[in-house]
Amino acid sequence: MLLNGYSILHAQTPPNILIILMDDMGYGDPECYNGYSYHTPQINKLAAEGMRFTHFYAAQATCSASRAALLTGCYSNRVGISGAMMPWSNLALNPTEETIASMLKKAGYHTGMVGKWHLGSKAPYLPIHYGFDEYLGLPYSNDMWPVDYDGKPITDTTDKKYRYPKLPLLEGDQPVRYIQTLQDQGELTGIYTRRACQFIKENKKHPFFLYLAHSMVHVPIAASPAFLGKSGAGLFGDVMMEVDWSVGEIMRTLKETGLDKNTIVIFTSDNGPWLTFGNHAGNTAGLREGKGTSWEGGQREPCIIHWPGQIPEGTVCSNLASTMDILPTIASLAGAALPKNTIDGVNIWPLLTQVPGANPRNELVYYYQHNSLEDVRKGQWKLVLPHRSQTYKTYLPGQNGHPGGYAEVQVPEALYDLEHDPGETQDVQKLFPEVVKDLEDLADQYRNKLGDDIKKIPCKECREAAKINEHK
Repeated sequence: MLLNGYSILHAQTPPNILIILMDDMGYGDPECYNGYSYHTPQINKLAAEGMRFTHFYAAQATCSASRAALLTGCYSNRVGISGAMMPWSNLALNPTEETIASMLKKAGYHTGMVGKWHLGSKAPYLPIHYGFDEYLGLPYSNDMWPVDYDGKPITDTTDKKYRYPKLPLLEGDQPVRYIQTLQDQGELTGIYTRRACQFIKENKKHPFFLYLAHSMVHVPIAASPAFLGKSGAGLFGDVMMEVDWSVGEIMRTLKETGLDKNTIVIFTSDNGPWLTFGNHAGNTAGLREGKGTSWEGGQREPCIIHWPGQIPEGTVCSNLASTMDILPTIASLAGAALPKNTIDGVNIWPLLTQVPGANPRNELVYYYQHNSLEDVRKGQWKLVLPHRSQTYKTYLPGQNGHPGGYAEVQVPEALYDLEHDPGETQDVQKLFPEVVKDLEDLADQYRNKLGDDIKKIPCKECREAAKINEHK
């Protein structure tokens, strides 16, 4: 008997949910996507035993916004979050928003988070106030610390990084230590992995949700002594090797506890690579640009979903899907009630079970900045709307932990056929004026709901972020 497309056995014993979210990992970084000169056998194994997506998207190409979208199932502008929050930001994800954690907690799950949060830097805007029963990790990005690119503390009071406070590792709401050196950074993957495995072991007798949000491969990249120099592909390769080890440790723990057959594992990334850091950044497998842009290299991410006996092994899905779709899909499988507020995600379970003709998401809009609609996709077509964008192409990338430069350019309207031109190199709007018109109409539909700063159209459906100074 089937319920929501899966066996009644799993309806009676709800599946455990485990999301592994990487930071700044490019579409081409895992070996099974295009990883170069290093090996990721554990991630490869995850893909060989599950489904690998080739058109899977973060909702925005930057940290806080993309994480808000993942956890709420909404375009991040809908919930009032944009950009990457600074430690001193007076905004946070509104506690009235339902997250995957609060949704599953109501359904009887024990919920835990390990790693980078970046949706509020102080209590009560940390994970344990958003449905997570426990939390260990950093409140924001690992480069938000008063340390220079060479790993030395910053003493120059005019340096913009001098303003950063010490980088805390939190347990719940409280600091348990501070990350002060590059060697400390190298411990993070191991700390997170051990805590994640501990969580699995301690919760093996009841349904759990674990959100493991790695700090790597966001700069400053660092690996533990056990992996330094071992990949043969420089520090970035060493870091990828350790991240891969982490995936293997988690899968081994699931198997040892007998939970592997009833645990859904989702592996993906928050946005594309920070290309200005050169050999300390990843790759996009030829997609255009990277993090901080709405080009494909900024938002198209690796994604692998693994559930033995339920998701066919070694399959590839080329349908459009997004991190926003994780919440409603999980809700369906866990028997949890969807949030009362409007969400933008769709249930992609039919894709995971290869239902013939299934295509739950056929369109995606690319918002960036505060609320600027920059692109619209429908099927194979992507219409790039006029906007200003950063580009990595003007300056040479930095090396060995130091950044290169950025430029800003005016982007004209263009139409790209992503089926035949995934690198967005050839504007074909003159060949397909009817497609341009269809996508322009679609853009107007979204502007009508979510607004557009470029066109000076206010958002009718957006909800406000929490204003920290007003909620003390």
